[in-house]
Amino acid sequence: MKTNDTLAIGLMTFAMFLGAGNIIFPPFLGLEAGTQLLPAMAGFLITAVGLPALTLIVFGRLSDSKQLTNPLPNWLATLIWVALLTAVGPAFSMPRAVTVAYEMGINPFVDSDQLPLFSFIFCSLTLLLAFHPGKLVDFIGKIMTPLLIIMLCTLAITAVINPLSAPQPPQGEYIDFAFTQGLVQGYMTMDAIAAVGFGWVIIKAINNKGVTNKNEVGKSTFQVAMIYIVLMGACYLAMGYVGATSSPIAHEATNGGELLSLYVAHHFGEYGQLLLAAIIIMACLTTTVGLTNACTEYYQQTFGVPFRRIATIVVLLTGVIANVGLDQILALSLPAILVLCPVAIALILCALFYPGQKKYRSTYIAAIATAFVFGSIDAASILDVVPSALDKSFNDWLPLYSANASWLLPCGVILLSRKLAYSRKQQLSIVNH
Repeated sequence: MKTNDTLAIGLMTFAMFLGAGNIIFPPFLGLEAGTQLLPAMAGFLITAVGLPALTLIVFGRLSDSKQLTNPLPNWLATLIWVALLTAVGPAFSMPRAVTVAYEMGINPFVDSDQLPLFSFIFCSLTLLLAFHPGKLVDFIGKIMTPLLIIMLCTLAITAVINPLSAPQPPQGEYIDFAFTQGLVQGYMTMDAIAAVGFGWVIIKAINNKGVTNKNEVGKSTFQVAMIYIVLMGACYLAMGYVGATSSPIAHEATNGGELLSLYVAHHFGEYGQLLLAAIIIMACLTTTVGLTNACTEYYQQTFGVPFRRIATIVVLLTGVIANVGLDQILALSLPAILVLCPVAIALILCALFYPGQKKYRSTYIAAIATAFVFGSIDAASILDVVPSALDKSFNDWLPLYSANASWLLPCGVILLSRKLAYSRKQQLSIVNH
């Protein structure tokens, strides 16, 4: 693939991942980490950037998105894909992007509730861009992403040249466990589950450039993942530094969005508010366009539904659910997302060790079932619905329970033990032969 095409798809990938949460979350982490920013960000980058990048690389090795669930029974593979893509599509991630774009990009400038009108315009623009999937790389990778990067660089350079203060002492868990807390917070961004959805779009974009050979698809996907790592890592570090040096204005902020709004208002006044609004709206738009295409590609390939029909349904559902309200969306969808994220990561780990081979079906099923069960326990803990006595027992006896990752060790044991068993079986087969 040509270098320009690789760069454009890499920029598109960065833009699709760069939702509002990716912009507003790191500043608050930076504020709380303070002088411990570097170890906290190191942990954060491993899980917030490393896991999604690993997912993309695994997709590249498979060269076809459906190969990820190829070893599973058809009904289970279909169920998992529908659940994952619905969650990161019209049920949760897309409506959240619409409401966040409105709350941070439009609401500060209007006196009345304009969410219905904004969601109609926003969703119409999403649908318009999604109707031209062949031009997705040009729309996002060559036009919108460079504009996003310029805007973000403006904030970052301002923070470096004219910081509000030096980083302050760390707070809470960041005092003694900055790296571990960064790992946990990065995992909670749940971009790994979004990567499973975006894998469809990226592989399709590479194929559209004439690259269909399995090895070449893998090579191109790896290069795209490296571009994503560099850009997203730089974005997180920059936004983290903005938060770490913003303590003089932080007393009024309760989250990263408020902190970032106070920061741009302080440095840029009214123009800063417009700049932030443009960044948030554009970041959310690139995400909704990418997710629309991910959902549509799957349903078109699997069920033969015409592209435009399913894209219209996805966007319509997004608009309707967005008007329910952000709090309601989070309350209804968060439990499913928290359970699906371990399942998605377990799938990726299975594909990393046993790429697309049906003879490893039992291993896939065991790992996914384990991730589902322990992921449900983690979800219940995050939602604070575990009885106190049971919570104490889990905390004492279940490894990584306090980090909301109790599923990880059991899944790792399954994969490692199966890998050793298969290796021993192969060795015995060679000896016998």
